[in-house]
Amino acid sequence: MSARILDGQALARRLREEITPQVAEFTRRHGRPPGLAIVLVGQNPASEVYVRNKLKSGQEVGFRADLERLPETASLADLLGLVERLNHSAVHDAILVQSPLPGTLGADAEWRVLDAIAPEKDVDGFTPVNAGRLVQGRPTLAPCTPLGIIELLARERIQIAGRRACVIGRSGIVGKPMALLLLQRDATVTICHSKTPDLEAVCREADILVAAVGRAGLVTKDFVKPGATVVDVGMNTITDEAVAKAWFPEGHPRLARFRERGSLLVGDVHPDVANVAGALTPVPGGVGPLTIAMLMMNTLRAARARTRT
Repeated sequence: MSARILDGQALARRLREEITPQVAEFTRRHGRPPGLAIVLVGQNPASEVYVRNKLKSGQEVGFRADLERLPETASLADLLGLVERLNHSAVHDAILVQSPLPGTLGADAEWRVLDAIAPEKDVDGFTPVNAGRLVQGRPTLAPCTPLGIIELLARERIQIAGRRACVIGRSGIVGKPMALLLLQRDATVTICHSKTPDLEAVCREADILVAAVGRAGLVTKDFVKPGATVVDVGMNTITDEAVAKAWFPEGHPRLARFRERGSLLVGDVHPDVANVAGALTPVPGGVGPLTIAMLMMNTLRAARARTRT
């Protein structure tokens, strides 16, 4: 068996094509485009890349997309003050504070910021109000990565209702909201984590397996029920050639890319899973592009809610 590849990159393009005329119509009706504000504190290299991609995507679909930057030396009070200003901004419908925040802001900075963002502008879906609505089964703005996975499964006509689903990972960003969204679509859901005994056996029961732990190659073919759908949320960088050679045989284009760059982006799912699974998301090109696409969808949704259209 060779798994069908679930192309998140292609779906993300289609979603952008679908949303662009809707944004144009919103702009025509209201005399302004939907507004997205992204807050970046400090100069984390990975965050710089993520923010640049989000701003570019927002501008391409017709949003007003603004970067609000604070220096590494900014205090938590500075950040909270900026969030409060954006909460009251008439031109910004959506606020995203890029994580991670600098450690100098304090251990509870992320929570303090989430508590401060106006729920109706929380396009990450992380505030207590939006998390609570998701638990109650009436989400307004849900986290983008799980939302993108649901969209991908739906577009690929992969049945969720009545199926067994297993989510490896219990973070508030992916694992927990992913489990809730699957549950709301009538899957029977198991959440696994580092304390789950006999993890392989639990995962092998799943018709839909979502790996979101940030551990390269954790999920091997022994974890996978034949024909199952496997969604790989992991984003890991490998720099050891021995590891790369264990993943990809000599002559494989990804091994050649590793040797060219000295590193390679891989997921939580080992390539040998493709020989067992029925469908599989690649890394890169799977879940990642959908996260940004759903950020665009959430921004338009927030703008419509604020203007009641």
